[in-house]
Amino acid sequence: MKNRSESRDIIIKVLYQVYVYEGSDIHYDIRDMIRELIEVSNDFIDESIENILKNQNDIEKIANKYLKDWNINRLSKVDKAILCLGIYELMYIDTPAIVAINESIELAKKYSDDKVTKMINATLDQVYHNEGKDE
Repeated sequence: MKNRSESRDIIIKVLYQVYVYEGSDIHYDIRDMIRELIEVSNDFIDESIENILKNQNDIEKIANKYLKDWNINRLSKVDKAILCLGIYELMYIDTPAIVAINESIELAKKYSDDKVTKMINATLDQVYHNEGKDE
């Protein structure tokens, strides 16, 4: 069983792969991609990936509303995955905002540079303050 931080890491890896495959028009099976990274089924991972992809257009609209001088599709695919996961957790599930934002920042620190980490932090903070669900 993976903890939530490890699960989020797997989610962004799968989303990254999906974005690469979609950009190259390569057929993929989400379940196969997930199973390559974890052996035991994990509802948080499965449901998060499924729901992020199902709500991708809405998540991207929210991101673009708060990305300063950027568009989500101009970000690297890993940065896009991190931002989409953060917005998903803020808007669609019961993750406390501070956790959703902090976990996204930690992923950005791991996979990106300092500028991107700050941009993800600022964007998610704006989403939380302007779009966030009641806590």
